[in-house]
Amino acid sequence: MNVVADALAHAWNAFVNPSSKFQPSVGYSSMRRPDTRVFTRGIDRSIISSLYNRIAIDVSAIEIRHCRIDKTTQQYLETIDDGLNQCLNIEANVDQSGRDFIMDVVMTMCDDGAAAMVPIDTTVDPLMSNSFDIQTMRVGRIVEWYPRAVRLSVYNDAVNSGQREEIVMPKSKVAIVQNPLYQVMNEPNSTLQRLIRKLNQLDEIDDKAASGKLDLIIQFPYQIRTEEKKRQAELRRQQLEDQLKDSAYGVAYTDGSEKITQLNRSLDNHMLQQIQNLTTQLYGQLGLSEAVVNGTASQEEMLNYHNRTLEPMISAICDALKRTFLTKTARSQGQSIEFFRDPFRLVPVTDLANIAAAFTSNEIMSSNEFRSILGFARSDEPQADQLRNANINPLGTDVTAPSPYGDEQSEPTQESAQSYTQDMLNSPMEGDSQNGV
Repeated sequence: MNVVADALAHAWNAFVNPSSKFQPSVGYSSMRRPDTRVFTRGIDRSIISSLYNRIAIDVSAIEIRHCRIDKTTQQYLETIDDGLNQCLNIEANVDQSGRDFIMDVVMTMCDDGAAAMVPIDTTVDPLMSNSFDIQTMRVGRIVEWYPRAVRLSVYNDAVNSGQREEIVMPKSKVAIVQNPLYQVMNEPNSTLQRLIRKLNQLDEIDDKAASGKLDLIIQFPYQIRTEEKKRQAELRRQQLEDQLKDSAYGVAYTDGSEKITQLNRSLDNHMLQQIQNLTTQLYGQLGLSEAVVNGTASQEEMLNYHNRTLEPMISAICDALKRTFLTKTARSQGQSIEFFRDPFRLVPVTDLANIAAAFTSNEIMSSNEFRSILGFARSDEPQADQLRNANINPLGTDVTAPSPYGDEQSEPTQESAQSYTQDMLNSPMEGDSQNGV
């Protein structure tokens, strides 16, 4: 009864009980999400924006962890669950998850050539101490470069702002990541920029072709040299325009002595061929292919795409985070920012059984570790968490049974072997009597 009374007393519904406390100070409003990345140079009207989006999705699918590694072997030991790791994996800010944050970083890198990962809320003032924990982060667009600082355009999610603002921060407190493919994507005369200009020119040609203009030349039966003749020709042209505009089907009449020539015929300017050549060249320089973009790539093509395109970008992001937010003391203690790519993401289901058998039999992964990859629940069997070869010891018997030669020696000596053999000969066999055979 108390449970029912408590539920009735504290229950809340968004429509029945509107929160009046939240409404008066909601702040700046916008029909469009104000922190969304806005592309420059007309990229949003071409295929380049979809290319940026594809790369950003694939990079954000790679997990980044603030972890501890062995200083000698550089092997992963454990994950450090602090504010920085939460920003990279769970929630970067009130608007973005960790994956959305990495996507924003990559798309800013591709568009501007560089991106800044700005700590917004910290436990200690970064300008006063290097030992601080990051609580929220934002992606900033670098507006101006200074010798020791940068001017950033960052979205301010405070109630009294809600817009992008410019702030100046030291370079040592902001993780600035440079696009490793800058010469291919962001250089003014790079392949990607040339392709963007060609696509914009093609869009302008298409807009003019679809503008509804007739592009006609009217030849009158008299010479137009005097001002009076020019006035008559202009009046006649205006009459033809009015006839075409006011007619329901676009029909007009002319004099038999007037000749009309239409100019909007197709002209071959080789624009499409140039765009196709630039697209093929860009895909080759980025390590991409059409099969990767449309989702029909083979394992070899995806491996090449990961090694030549995704790995340089995710490595640049991790290096920028490591050198900025990890002090020398933290790095000497084995702290690092590392990325981990799921090696089974691109493996077909038909090959997983053979891979699981190989990994478990060679004692690389336990059964429960591989079950988590397949999305299965953990097994309660004790052997499921052990690194063991089930083919050698399938029944789970004790392989460390006591040796018949004694507990202190694992291998038989010549004396112990002779003694053991003599005891076996002197002992009665099954079915024999004690006095004789």
